[in-house]
Amino acid sequence: MKKIKVTLIKSPIDRPERQKLTLKALGLNKTNSSKELEATPQVLGMIRKVTHMVKVEEAK
Repeated sequence: MKKIKVTLIKSPIDRPERQKLTLKALGLNKTNSSKELEATPQVLGMIRKVTHMVKVEEAK
């Protein structure tokens, strides 16, 4: 599978609880934290729910 790098660029403060839990499931706790993840359909679906808060790029 392809690897992607996900970075949290906006704070989850004042966001719905569901979006906060999605970020937690992705492993993103603090602003500017990054995580390399496999590009599975499940992970891509979670990223789609919080697209406005994260930056996605291909991992090297």
